[in-house]
Amino acid sequence: MFCLVRKTNPAKEKLKTMGVNVIEGDVRDRSSVLHGMQDCYWVIHLAGLYSFREPDNWLYREVNIEGTRNVMECALETKVSKVVHVSSVVVFGKPKDVPFTEESEKGAVRFSRYAKTKYEGDQIVWNLYKNRGLPVVVVYPCSVCGAGDPKPSGQYVSDLIHKRLPATVLADAPLTYVHVNDVAKSIIKAAEIPDNIGEKYLLGKNSVTFREVNKMISEISGIPLPKLHMPDFLTITSSYILTGISRLTRKKPLLGLSVDQIKTMKNGFIVDGSKAEKELGFNYLPLRTALEEKIKADG
Repeated sequence: MFCLVRKTNPAKEKLKTMGVNVIEGDVRDRSSVLHGMQDCYWVIHLAGLYSFREPDNWLYREVNIEGTRNVMECALETKVSKVVHVSSVVVFGKPKDVPFTEESEKGAVRFSRYAKTKYEGDQIVWNLYKNRGLPVVVVYPCSVCGAGDPKPSGQYVSDLIHKRLPATVLADAPLTYVHVNDVAKSIIKAAEIPDNIGEKYLLGKNSVTFREVNKMISEISGIPLPKLHMPDFLTITSSYILTGISRLTRKKPLLGLSVDQIKTMKNGFIVDGSKAEKELGFNYLPLRTALEEKIKADG
């Protein structure tokens, strides 16, 4: 197994201890991608800039669009057998179908720069599939949850149990969650299963509101929830103010309250991920299990 890793990525040494052959490179550097892909049978494209606020917005385009283009074109050049592209459910925007499936028509709007650039990267993937025969399968994880998660979903849990949140927000907004182990399992299954080139798999089953998630986190951790709840209009207004301050300071907004993150949370997504469960042959783990593991790891 070979893994293309940026020189500055701290995961590099851990991967080596696991027996992974590490190749230094960057998806933005086409030559390093091409070098790393030589003699590979499968390619799993995991690289992506997943955040809701960056000081330099051009980074989203470089990684999520041009980086994806580099990976897919190099896969064609090296004639790999299959590419598993890890996208995100946010590229669907807010479809009319509730819950929505792989066949649902995408919504007209995407609610963050992350979602917009992941969507454009997706378009490149599917155009290369249709026009040049790229042997690709795409997975679309919902909100990923589990131990060791430093990204927005995991940070929210950490902030709640360590009492860093002065109030709860967007209580009625729904999200669909997926255990990180189910995502990893699905990626491998998607690569292993024959005759599934061109397939899409939404990954997620546990659809709940933030009110329900907050209650579950409190029950598991024994930590009481904040007594205050911020109304939606005030949450949205605060996000605009804090994002404006962020532009001046070039630091991430306080408590993650960026406009992009709040828009994504408020619109939410309710997903039917049963196709993946059926065709890839696994059963989704409960959200409670993911939260228990996350809270235990953070405690």
